[in-house]
Amino acid sequence: MIPLWTSAAIAAATNGAASADFAVNGVAFDSREVGPGDLFIAMKGEATDGHKFLGNAFLQGAGGAITSQSIANPHVLVGNTMDALIMLGAAARKRTQAKIIGVTGSVGKTGTKEALAAALARGTDAHVHRSVKSYNNHTGVPLSLARMPTASAYGVLEMGMNHTGELAALTQLVRPHVALVTAIASAHRAFFNSEAEIAEAKAEIFQGLVSGGTAVIPRDSEHYDLLNARAQAQAATVISFGRHTEADVRVLDELPVGNGTLVTAKLRSAELHFTVNQHGAHWVSNALAVLACVETLGADLAAAGLALAELDGLAGRGARHKISIEGGRFTLIDESYNANPASMAATLAVLGAEPAQRRIALLGEMRELGESSDDLHANLAPHILRNNVDAVVLVGEAMAPLAMALEGKVELSHVMNAAAADALAHKLITPGSALLVKGSNALGLAKIVASLTNGQT
Repeated sequence: MIPLWTSAAIAAATNGAASADFAVNGVAFDSREVGPGDLFIAMKGEATDGHKFLGNAFLQGAGGAITSQSIANPHVLVGNTMDALIMLGAAARKRTQAKIIGVTGSVGKTGTKEALAAALARGTDAHVHRSVKSYNNHTGVPLSLARMPTASAYGVLEMGMNHTGELAALTQLVRPHVALVTAIASAHRAFFNSEAEIAEAKAEIFQGLVSGGTAVIPRDSEHYDLLNARAQAQAATVISFGRHTEADVRVLDELPVGNGTLVTAKLRSAELHFTVNQHGAHWVSNALAVLACVETLGADLAAAGLALAELDGLAGRGARHKISIEGGRFTLIDESYNANPASMAATLAVLGAEPAQRRIALLGEMRELGESSDDLHANLAPHILRNNVDAVVLVGEAMAPLAMALEGKVELSHVMNAAAADALAHKLITPGSALLVKGSNALGLAKIVASLTNGQT
């Protein structure tokens, strides 16, 4: 088997010096993720220094390390390990012949990235590399690139940002053949004065497109004109997707069925009938974005349609659990990973469409909304009420405006932390009920999901 990296290749990529000859088949900068034969990059952060965990990394089987100090184990010595990670990612991008797709957006990045990777891999032996988890920032993107095998046919890289200029830097590293923006919403408003500024920052992804590259943008967005203008300036081709009648890839017909939606879509070269095995109207939009990319890359559209029908829910992003309790079962909808106003509204609609005897929403506060926080939280009230939610548990101080808006209109509890919310959730669930858990990741609502599932799937 061809190794992912040799010590000589690492040294050449990072301007480092190898202490010995070694080869590795994986890359990690978290020692807890190191497996046998992996490269461990000893990163220095604000809170800790990865060099403290070198012993643990090698105990877990690391094949070598990148360090900024000499050690007894096989390593490549560099001046700065963060710079080395970026250079390693850049070298991985330079050596690959893969078609690269960059994915960004205020909502839907990770789910769309996973769906696109599955669509490209369906029915072929070609290797499709993708970012794992939500590794989409200044460390996660170069790590994802550094992990990409040379022989990959496709690379699907997620890119995030919460400040102007961050995507501009990431996209120059990724240099995508296709740059996809899923949607624009009021995320990270603490760092932006308006959604238009967020759209402008997301449009930075087009700056890294290779010559002849394609931009894929949401036609239904109120910021379409801005995105289109920025895309036209950088891309050879611009493709829009959505329900809008002028979208290049658009819905002709859609019908809720089973766990998802049966869709007829008009693409640029074909008409496709397929099922999206995910709940919610937002997933139809995500699927159109996936198909726009697949068609652009000349991959198999029929196989992509089958992949969309086979999608499983992601932990923290729509995974569903049927949990046995005394007297029957209840449905748990796990959206615990993150939240912003748009994703809250979309998942509340999913809860509203869920056939259930009782609907419960356990909602954590939305972080990084700045001066708009109070209004954006309070504005969730109509979405809760119109979706026939029977009981609401609000978590976090920032939820106070929403609690005021809901007072007297629904069974309501407002607590400050996940532990208190967990206790309430266990009391509120009943056989035949449906519980949605959603909030900003920092609140730790995933612990509630783990508590409720307790090993059940």
